[in-house]
Amino acid sequence: MGDTNTNAVEKAAKKSGSWFKGLKAEYKKVIWPGKEEVTRQTIAVVVVSFVVGVVIAVLDMGLQYGIDFIINL
Repeated sequence: MGDTNTNAVEKAAKKSGSWFKGLKAEYKKVIWPGKEEVTRQTIAVVVVSFVVGVVIAVLDMGLQYGIDFIINL
């Protein structure tokens, strides 16, 4: 099944003249995000990563104290 797609892609590339022309055509179809959108998404990723890190740290400390308490009984 993968060979069929590969053959179709190769045939399409040959029709357009070269593989690089096909690649260039595909890149023109991509909708690139603007600077403002990239900035907002980057900030969101950093904030969510920090919050998840804090939650994991709190859970880790809580479990550590809980296990230490049970061991010391």
